[in-house]
Amino acid sequence: MKIGAIRIYKYGPPSVLKWEEIEASDPEPNQVLVRHTAVGFNFADTYYRKGLYKVADFPATIGIEAAGIIEAAGKLVNNFKIGDRVVFGGGIGTYAEASVRNVDELVKVPRWMDDRVAAAALTKGCTVQYLFNQTHKLKKGETILFHAAAGGVGLIASQWAKSIGAKMIGTASTREKARLALRNGCKHVIDTSNQDIAKEVMRLTNGQGVDVVFDSVGHDQWTASLASVRKYGLIILFGSASGKAPPLDLWEDGAKTASYFIRAKAANYLFDANSRRKSARHLFRMIRSGEIKIKIGQTYPLKDAARAHRDAEARRTVGSSILVP
Repeated sequence: MKIGAIRIYKYGPPSVLKWEEIEASDPEPNQVLVRHTAVGFNFADTYYRKGLYKVADFPATIGIEAAGIIEAAGKLVNNFKIGDRVVFGGGIGTYAEASVRNVDELVKVPRWMDDRVAAAALTKGCTVQYLFNQTHKLKKGETILFHAAAGGVGLIASQWAKSIGAKMIGTASTREKARLALRNGCKHVIDTSNQDIAKEVMRLTNGQGVDVVFDSVGHDQWTASLASVRKYGLIILFGSASGKAPPLDLWEDGAKTASYFIRAKAANYLFDANSRRKSARHLFRMIRSGEIKIKIGQTYPLKDAARAHRDAEARRTVGSSILVP
């Protein structure tokens, strides 16, 4: 079966993303063929495009999240059937009209949920789920700093933190994004275009610092993250939107506040079918209850994935972005 797909032949800028017609593989005994109805854009897609995360070989189809309908199933598949609506995230290959997936990747989309919401929510929402429940069990009364509060992950995090009773201080790159984050549950938002992050955190916490810093930005805001945590607090690095965080000097940096450091990578929390589905079920409960609302800020044709990358890297996006085949 012929399908359209975005492929890369080398690492580089958004211009390396090429739309091509390729032959879809037939599913193996424990696999299914899924026709995509919505593809979730994640900032990690830019890491694969640039080579920060490596692909196995070229040409490669990137993308790590999609929702769709099962069109074919291997002979050993018994928990899913043709016609089932599913969503999945993790393994690359979703920047295409269809893909072959291992059944362990799949999560059934609830009847009440739209495919576009599922594709926009799964990876970002499960990221917040493991950050707030496994990396650190977020508690009522705690104060946290969460960078990129108006992004897809950030908007979910602000609502989740509010539902727990934690106070979230967010960062945002524009006044408009700051207002959006406030509307979605942030207690305070620091506008990084004209405010110093660490100074504002200390002002808002009476000089104490926050209990936990959640940093998905990396390089550009790492110094501010180190300067914003309280004594014996925790700094969680879970992304590198601006580039890798500088090497940590434990002798110097560790001595300033005696804080703890964790590099939280999804693969260490969502590592098998059970852990992925358990996280997704928790997320779906939060969405159905109304405590979490998914904001799809941008929708692009899949063929125009390069524009989605350019917009995200220029910080022109808010909420989640999806690509439509």
